[in-house]
Amino acid sequence: MLSLIVAIDDNFLIGNGNNLPWYEPEDLKYFKKVTLNHAVLMGYNTYLSIINRIGKALPKRKNYVLTEKTTIEGDGIVVTNLEKLIKNYENDELFIIGGKMVYENMLNRVDKLYLTRVAGSHEGNVYFPKINFDEFKLISQNKQGNLTFEVYERKK
Repeated sequence: MLSLIVAIDDNFLIGNGNNLPWYEPEDLKYFKKVTLNHAVLMGYNTYLSIINRIGKALPKRKNYVLTEKTTIEGDGIVVTNLEKLIKNYENDELFIIGGKMVYENMLNRVDKLYLTRVAGSHEGNVYFPKINFDEFKLISQNKQGNLTFEVYERKK
């Protein structure tokens, strides 16, 4: 099953260069809780930003990286066949975790959205693609301070 996890502000901002436009510890905890012991799929720049931030790939997760490179530093696994990877996760969640181009290419294929809304407008230059919410059903919503955690499932 393909799931996508992202934090957006009121303008669908997701990034400032290759960094997050905010520091929200509760969202980072949520991301860890939701993705722990699952596989994650990301673009090369997102992978590098994680390596630069924590010094290694995300622990206790298989870190798949979409890139044209044949080798990468750290424990990331280069994806050579995206369709095969997706098929391998039909019965388990594979989380799409960014960046922008990966989100754009995968949004129309995901079964589930984990969306954190960060209240307000922030400084940045990378935006999440437009979501057609008519295609999804809200299944849970939890507000904590200036964060709202929402989970959507694609309508059948």
